Amino acid sequence: MTHEEFEKYLLSFPDSWLDFPFGKNTSVYKVSHEKTGKDRIFAIVAKNRQPLRLSLKCDPQLAEHLRQEYETVLPGHYLDKKYWNTVICNGQLTDEEIRDLIRLSYRLVTEAV
Repeated sequence: MTHEEFEKYLLSFPDSWLDFPFGKNTSVYKVSHEKTGKDRIFAIVAKNRQPLRLSLKCDPQLAEHLRQEYETVLPGHYLDKKYWNTVICNGQLTDEEIRDLIRLSYRLVTEAV
C-alpha cells in the first residue's frame, strides 16, 4: 500500500484526523478519546521514506511476538517501545495484516481510560 492508501484507511475510522505536530514529514493520525476528550495518537507515518514506515500502538505481548517473528517489525521509533511498533512496509507483512494492526492500534487508543 502507498502512503495515500494507508491515509485513506486511517482516516476512515470514526473521529480520526491528520495532524503534523512533529513537522511536515511526519503524518500523525489521531482520534479524540471519548471519555477524556483528549486527542490520542494511533498511527504515525514517516513521509518520504521508502519503504514506508508505519508506527502503531500494540499490545505489549503481541508487540514482542511480532518483533521476534518479523525482521520488519521494530520497537517504535522515538516511542514507548513497550507499546509501539514500527512496521517497515516492504511486503513481509501483507496489507491485510497491516490493516489488522491498524485496527488494533485504533481500538487500544479508543478503549484506553
